[in-house]
Amino acid sequence: MKIALGADHAGFELKEKIKQYLLRQGVQVDDRGTHSRESVDYPDYARLVGEAVVAKEADWGILVCGTGIGMAMAANKVPGVRAASVHNEIEAQLSREHNNANVLAIGGRVLDPAAATAIVDRFLSTAFAGGRHQRRVDKISEIERTELRVPSTELG
Repeated sequence: MKIALGADHAGFELKEKIKQYLLRQGVQVDDRGTHSRESVDYPDYARLVGEAVVAKEADWGILVCGTGIGMAMAANKVPGVRAASVHNEIEAQLSREHNNANVLAIGGRVLDPAAATAIVDRFLSTAFAGGRHQRRVDKISEIERTELRVPSTELG
């Protein structure tokens, strides 16, 4: 298993703890940054991790920012990414079972390392249930393929 890992400055410390945890479990980690507490822009790292997952350079992605929300929003702009902002183990499980999430986004300011590693474990150990959920995931993919239709307005 290979995980693409990314964080901004608010998630840097938790990312480092998750990285060490995964390495101790024998998981291969592709650390896409950031590599310090210096202020950076989270969309850059969300994109790097999302693109790695979609290109099949990694099996899963894990992103860490202050809350996980911004990272999930940015990562979900990468076609093929289904990032879930998760705050507990049941959300991690359901994001995999029902939504076939391929990127986990968590918050360094809202989770302690023990909670975060439990969430990571649940996310990585849960399989997609398929069945009726596949139809819904297919509809998400269809939205990605649909051209945006923005109504034009005439300027005065």
